[in-house]
Amino acid sequence: MNTPFSKDQKAEIVTSLRRYFTENFDSNLSEMQAGFLLEYLMNEIGPFAYNQGVEDAQKYFLRMTEDLPGTCFQEPMTHWKTRKGTVRRSLAS
Repeated sequence: MNTPFSKDQKAEIVTSLRRYFTENFDSNLSEMQAGFLLEYLMNEIGPFAYNQGVEDAQKYFLRMTEDLPGTCFQEPMTHWKTRKGTVRRSLAS
């Protein structure tokens, strides 16, 4: 999976990774190392997140369309039911 990030987004993520390693592991990553780490994580872990997102979207749409006929059904032939016996007058009168 290629990184789907813009150049600016990638730079922001690399900066965040470098800071995280410095603050949590007392280790300094170069920009190149952080970039390679990002590529590795996206290739190895990214598909899990992507697949989960697809599964969540599928569940959502299935739930929303489960009762589609009940939600969207329109009763046909209702003109006379809603008119309540009114009679149309002739145009000649």
